Amino acid sequence: MSMRRGTQLRRFYGDWLDRFPWWLGAVVGLVSVALGFAITLKPFSSLGVLVALVAAAFVTVGVGEFLSARMSMERLGAVGWIAAGVGVSVWSGLTVHGLAIFAGVSLLVGGVLRVVSAVRGDAEERWISLFSGLARAIFGVLALSWPDVTVLVLSLLVGPALILFGLGQVGAAFRFRERRQGREYRRWPRFVRSVRVVGSLIVALGLLFVSSLIHRGSASPDAFYTPPKTVPERPGVLLRSESFTRGIPSDAKAWRILYTTSSADGRPAVASGVVVVAKDAPASPRPVIAWAHGTTGFASKCAPSLVNKGLDAGALPALDKVIANKWVLIATDYVGLGTKGPQPYLIGRPEARSVLDSVRAAHQLAGVKLQKQTIVWGHSQGGGAALWTGILATSYAPDDNVIGVAALSPATELPTIFNAIKDTPVGKIMGTYALAAYSAFYPGVHFDDYVRPTARVIAHATANRCLSGPEALVSIATNISKEPIFSRTPESGALGKALIQNIPLHLIKAPLLIGQGLADTLVLPGAQRIYIDAMCEAGQRLEYRTYESYDHVSIVLDPKSPLIPDLIQWTKDRLRREEPPTGCTFHRH
Repeated sequence: MSMRRGTQLRRFYGDWLDRFPWWLGAVVGLVSVALGFAITLKPFSSLGVLVALVAAAFVTVGVGEFLSARMSMERLGAVGWIAAGVGVSVWSGLTVHGLAIFAGVSLLVGGVLRVVSAVRGDAEERWISLFSGLARAIFGVLALSWPDVTVLVLSLLVGPALILFGLGQVGAAFRFRERRQGREYRRWPRFVRSVRVVGSLIVALGLLFVSSLIHRGSASPDAFYTPPKTVPERPGVLLRSESFTRGIPSDAKAWRILYTTSSADGRPAVASGVVVVAKDAPASPRPVIAWAHGTTGFASKCAPSLVNKGLDAGALPALDKVIANKWVLIATDYVGLGTKGPQPYLIGRPEARSVLDSVRAAHQLAGVKLQKQTIVWGHSQGGGAALWTGILATSYAPDDNVIGVAALSPATELPTIFNAIKDTPVGKIMGTYALAAYSAFYPGVHFDDYVRPTARVIAHATANRCLSGPEALVSIATNISKEPIFSRTPESGALGKALIQNIPLHLIKAPLLIGQGLADTLVLPGAQRIYIDAMCEAGQRLEYRTYESYDHVSIVLDPKSPLIPDLIQWTKDRLRREEPPTGCTFHRH
């Protein structure tokens, strides 16, 4: 064996390793490979198991890097990995958050140390160490920037990286044994190592770019949503309006409005919304469609008037038909979306007041004249809000003159719905929204009382993301695990009682249409039928229309959905004041 090869091997594997048996490195490598396969093949099986695996991986990588360290700073970084693994293991109650912190700090510090060692090391390996260090540092920044997705990132990246690291350790151990026995050995070609480190850097830069896109794609309320210093306590007062064009068809004009209403606790509040009308609408007063949108998120930045998708974010159906019929659409954002929160998500009465007060405010808007009769449409969250709007209309806002309510896939039997979907990705996301809202307005409901300790970081972060745009992909990815977030059923305790209070089980005087897709996996048809039967038994007059093969979203957004022509014809019948069928009628399409 040449002197040069011996020198290279000692640089690669460390002079001090002569004190340890060669098979120690092989054992470390095999453990790394096993952990890598465990993390890669079942990344979403259990957050608790995944955290334990990653903690073990930290220790293993630390030991392996300590064995192969060439410089004291590299050994210091290896000790940091070991400390991170031990720290994650013993930090009970904050396991996921601790994982994020330790992973980020370890990666960042280890990357910086590797960059420093590259600058001070020999020129032959300098740029490989430099790229490797930069990649680690970027991964560390990402881990600290996105603590709730760190487990996901680690499972998808650390797993394969551990496999490669482990194979390298095994190979190095056998080459070390050959050197001890005086045999020749073959080192990995430099281009193989180059591809590995350059690939790692490219992945790190790619993730950094995606992270910046997600952050940049998040809207934030501008000055329009900040109310004046002096705000009337009377609800339904128009405070501000301005032209609005985002997502508005070319044959229509729109304004966004700011108006007074009241929050879930009855205190005066401010809400925003959008008013849309055809550009060629007659000067005479036009019929009013008050739209209650579906779930867009819980945070203030998730208002339909703010997000890129605009009114489409709340699954508004048939806007083209509204414009063609020269009707005026008034679409509230609800209190806490756009304006200062919290939003009373799935809390019926304040949502209804936001709808009714938006109509009052729109009557004060210059540039459009409204008839003194209102038809309410709503879908999903907004379907429940539409039902509550019908319930409160005659007592809270008789001046709005609500003459019809169309609730499409309405969220009615809340405890049953949440219990059925609580372990699905969408159910987890909406569950965090509901927990955040009910915790804000019901003293006996506490967010963390219903969320498993290892899921709290993810749950709180999910509650602050919108259901549209790049953020939605992050929420889905971090909630795809089969591991539940709820530590107890939503039907239980103070939350269960509060959900029951928000089932719209009160009679509605206006004609009522309820539409439901029979392929809906969110608002389940069985749960909806429980509500329909209860309302019919109580004496409610309603039309219940069900649609085969249509799910929660396609029932309103599919242009071919048979619900759309039914909704438009039903609306025209109400505007003509045609008498609806008596009792409960059922139609299946």
